[in-house]
Amino acid sequence: MGRVPGLTEGADVAADVRESCDAVVVGSGAGGATMAAELTAAGMDVIVVEEGGYHPTGSFTADAGRALRTLYRDGGAQSSVGRPPIAFSEGRCVGGSTVINGGMSFRTPPHVLERWAREEDVLAVGPDDMAPWFDRVEQRLSVGPQDPGSIGRDNELLKLGAERRGWKVIDNRRNQVHCCGCNNCVLGCPTGAKRSMLVTNVPRALRGGARLFADCRVERVTRRGKRATGIVGRFARRDGRAGPRLEVEAGVVVSACGSIQTPALLRRSGFRSPSGQLGRHLTMHPNGVVVGVFDESVRGWHGVHQGFQVREFADDGIIIAASNLPPSLVALALPHHGRALGEVMADYDRMVTAGCLIEDSTSGRVLDVPGVGPVPLYRASEGDLRRVVRGVALTAEALFEAGARKVLLPFHGVPDLLGPDDVRALFRRTIPRGAMQLLTVHLMGTARMSEDRARGVVSSYGAFHDAAGLFVADASLFPGPVGLNPMETIVALASRNADWLVAHRQHHGI
Repeated sequence: MGRVPGLTEGADVAADVRESCDAVVVGSGAGGATMAAELTAAGMDVIVVEEGGYHPTGSFTADAGRALRTLYRDGGAQSSVGRPPIAFSEGRCVGGSTVINGGMSFRTPPHVLERWAREEDVLAVGPDDMAPWFDRVEQRLSVGPQDPGSIGRDNELLKLGAERRGWKVIDNRRNQVHCCGCNNCVLGCPTGAKRSMLVTNVPRALRGGARLFADCRVERVTRRGKRATGIVGRFARRDGRAGPRLEVEAGVVVSACGSIQTPALLRRSGFRSPSGQLGRHLTMHPNGVVVGVFDESVRGWHGVHQGFQVREFADDGIIIAASNLPPSLVALALPHHGRALGEVMADYDRMVTAGCLIEDSTSGRVLDVPGVGPVPLYRASEGDLRRVVRGVALTAEALFEAGARKVLLPFHGVPDLLGPDDVRALFRRTIPRGAMQLLTVHLMGTARMSEDRARGVVSSYGAFHDAAGLFVADASLFPGPVGLNPMETIVALASRNADWLVAHRQHHGI
């Protein structure tokens, strides 16, 4: 057995394993860990299967290369196919992407919930319906504002610039307890202050008797006719070689491996949605990274990852925030190369790294490519790309207002901005698709909720429309983008849907 009661790692397994349980959950991120904890608390026998490894809090350091290799899928080097391509990352470890995110925790905006209820035929998802679930999530994950002493100069400067423009700025809300502001969020929190699934719902599930198999990739969901009956997976050795098999027979299978991996898993298992929508409606919240260079020493690595958000333009689908990153990741986010990149990074001490999040109005799909795996296809709309340019220009405006001497843009071939006049010109400029360097950490859709079987893949409570005993519990069930950080929405829906599953367990033969 592993170092933690209930945990089995790939290195612990010498022969094929066969297990049975009430529910098997594939994935241990925001949705999977929450489902596991809630089902276990209700007395169900639960097994969680995680493709990535178990990395405890004490193993996290500021070594970006190590973190990318051990905590991220494909070393964090993933991208959609389309113009422009959008770089994205997925967590691949116990705790999933909650281990490597910034911890921003916001309730789904009321107008989004109302739209889902009105236009997408989702039951019991209005603001009043969801309020008690958000209350529960925020209490259990310690969601609240950041301690003022942990907010760094980079965040203060962006806030200063925005407030000088008269813009609305809100304090960030994060799942944390007395975060010290070491800014290691995206490499794993080394203190445990960030209340990721690794330190909350995963241990809660294990304390309740759940079993966790790490280092095990689920190859397919087993089925008998139109009923899911369990999973088949394979453990990975430390050297990367394939190890023994894991077979789990279960009354319920929950897919919670994210908006890219969930449709891929279900399709390779032979499940098809009657709507034909499985793998479609992928939304991504495209982000543009904007870097302000100041004369003063900013020391952006001192202080929390993100302390404030500019919400002045949220109704237009634009949110702006500081988001300082380790130097290697800042370099990856910039369109500079070679000597030019070296010259830019020489100013790292004086940089404020910020980003603008765009609520997308279009969507893509996930394609299964033989020999490659799931590949997201996504072509941003012209309107969304215009909002990217506007969001970048607004971010630059705030940075200059705060005293920046130049601003670096996420656009190839576009000169650095040297002052407000350049910003005004940028507002009017058309940036070619191929010149944009965008990224995201928010992947949503691909198995969306709807009671209308012609529109949705799963019901309002995550039950797959065309198969008994199969549920989805990650951001893939979103009917559309939420326009802000999606983690709290994922956890709240997983809590709600687990409650529904427990209440209807006899119907599912558990």
